[in-house]
Amino acid sequence: MTLDLANKGQKLEVVNIPDSSIRAQAIRLGIYEGARLICSEKLPAGPVILQNRMQEIAIGRNLAKKITIKSI
Repeated sequence: MTLDLANKGQKLEVVNIPDSSIRAQAIRLGIYEGARLICSEKLPAGPVILQNRMQEIAIGRNLAKKITIKSI
């Protein structure tokens, strides 16, 4: 499943970030393979907002389609 399909309130774990340049940017934001996050909001035709500990991060829908996750 990809990040753009996550539901609001869902707890998830990042499984794969395929592109190395995207992976480098995501690591700076605390998103890495194995990271456990919460989907705090999902705006219609807009970004997916993730909660990582005390930080919220908005991920664009096109980028979210490239990040593989699993529900926990």
